[in-house]
Amino acid sequence: MADAPSENRRRWMGLLARSPARAAELAAEAGLDAPHTLLRHPEIGSVMVRGRVGATGGAFNLGEMTVTRCSLRLASGAVGHGYVQGRHREGARAAALIDALMQTPEAPRVEAGVLARLRAEEAACRARRAGKAAATKVEFFTMTRGENA
Repeated sequence: MADAPSENRRRWMGLLARSPARAAELAAEAGLDAPHTLLRHPEIGSVMVRGRVGATGGAFNLGEMTVTRCSLRLASGAVGHGYVQGRHREGARAAALIDALMQTPEAPRVEAGVLARLRAEEAACRARRAGKAAATKVEFFTMTRGENA
């Protein structure tokens, strides 16, 4: 079982990976910036996406997906990494900066200013999507016939 700090980091990294453009906007709004050195400038590449049939079958290559990655080190020594979907260099840099800041005493400010808002927006988006899907749900019922009763 994963320990709590690494599980928390996995969650915020996933959140940042799914919404790079919005993460960059919120980081700028919250005034998040810290002196840092880029260890890996934002670069665009691709990764192989693997899947499983029914989540239990053998793994297979589904296809490639474009990702952007970035790594940086804060003056305090904290290292942050950002991997985001698509071609979003600023989003990858913002994700790396947020990751690094979450490992410092600035974490509560970053959590409140960026991550909590991203979580709320993602939950609202999922609720809207679920509402649209629920509106198309069809209820089927079967009437029993006399000889089957």
